[in-house]
Amino acid sequence: MAVPKGKKVLRLDTICPQVREVRYAVRGEIAIRAEELKKELEKKGSNLPFKEIVNINIGNPQQLKQKPITFFRQVASLVEYPDLLLDENKDKVSLLFPTDAVERAKTLVDACGGSVGAYSHSQGIPHIRKNVAKFIEERDGYPADMNKVFLTMGASAGVQLALRFIIENSKVGIMIPIPQYPLYTATLSLYDGQAVPYYLDEENAWSMDIGELKKSVDEARQKDIDVRALCIINPGNPTGQCLTEQNMREVIEFCQRERLVLLADEVYQENIYMPSTRPFHSFKKVLKSMGPSFDDVELISFHSISKGMIGECGRRGGYFELQGIEQEVVDQIYKISSVSLCPNVQGQIMVDLMVNPPKPGDESYDLYTQEIDAIYQSLKRRSDLLCDAFNKLEDVTCNKAEGALYLFPRVRLPEGAIKAAAEAGKNPDDFYALAMLNGTGVCVVPGSGFGQEKGTYHFRATFLPPEELFSEFIDLLKRFHQDFMDKYRY
Repeated sequence: MAVPKGKKVLRLDTICPQVREVRYAVRGEIAIRAEELKKELEKKGSNLPFKEIVNINIGNPQQLKQKPITFFRQVASLVEYPDLLLDENKDKVSLLFPTDAVERAKTLVDACGGSVGAYSHSQGIPHIRKNVAKFIEERDGYPADMNKVFLTMGASAGVQLALRFIIENSKVGIMIPIPQYPLYTATLSLYDGQAVPYYLDEENAWSMDIGELKKSVDEARQKDIDVRALCIINPGNPTGQCLTEQNMREVIEFCQRERLVLLADEVYQENIYMPSTRPFHSFKKVLKSMGPSFDDVELISFHSISKGMIGECGRRGGYFELQGIEQEVVDQIYKISSVSLCPNVQGQIMVDLMVNPPKPGDESYDLYTQEIDAIYQSLKRRSDLLCDAFNKLEDVTCNKAEGALYLFPRVRLPEGAIKAAAEAGKNPDDFYALAMLNGTGVCVVPGSGFGQEKGTYHFRATFLPPEELFSEFIDLLKRFHQDFMDKYRY
């Protein structure tokens, strides 16, 4: 039917209904309010009770002043402007760039076909995929096939592509953790799939329980939902847990019994703060260690340049590896990847640097290790500082971060606050987080954006702000929280 004259074709009631259903709390109402307050602070005469907005709502390290890794940026600069690599500029360049950065840049420019401005192979530059496979082999001790590695525009694009292939129709269900990173529910809404939640155990450091998984899949199948995959974020976002090897074995056995594709989101694998008691094990490594009887398990693993100590979120680089996936399906994934022509090449360059950093004996090795260790040790200190601060607040409990970049404290709100939230038409945790932002300039994400047990209230906070800011904004949080509790206590 033709659109009536004078009426727009694109309206809220005419766009794709799945788009209307998408929710993404990380950049939702509170983040929008933070931007409004930031503009208010820029005005002369602002009377807000804080001096700046502290965005601890999103894992965006360099926004919060984390310094880029020198070697990585040196190589990226040279690759971006390859005239610097010409012999005629050799003496000038040697004053600013170490020899190994120059040599790496030359190798990568050649691998790009002479320019990062050219399309690459749709699956990703072969040289870089070869280095990714080598990284996986060295990490896990088992072979990796570069032809089963796809470079992507960040891990998010890889997750979305995998879910697009799995969701055949609106009856297909995907098991997701609660709490979960809202990429999963947003993508399921967009692709008209069914979210099949399973709950992590907060009382046991957000661990996974096979009984809970079984209950979740059985209840979904009784509703005629075709459950096809299990998503796991390890280390966890927003919860910061790191799975034990035994727990991972149980999960793999569960996936084999229930015929589920295992989607392993492992983008925080370098962010491990209790390495002696909670080391990181990849699902690929654990799966292969279980022997050939588990070769039928289908596994897709994701990694990214956005996290770890690198924090290059804006470059949008990542990869996924396929294990146990039929070749005909791999061919279809390649076909769809070709529709987008290629992942962005500077993101691919950063993936290469992530998986193949300076080695002992290289000119840049000492500075690289110093920078990586300084960021790691600082993150570990900051995670402890913020966790301790949360646990000292009235009626707040918080598990320590075993990994990742987040804490997910639980706040037990007084009845007066819950009533006031209802009157304002908001979830109680939204109400609390918005009050926190308006009172302190600290921007967090309410737990309802990630999912939580009914009747509980949480918020997610990163521990990424510079250490020198911690004392100031923790004091602000303490004063705000006490005032909030006192205001709504009765």
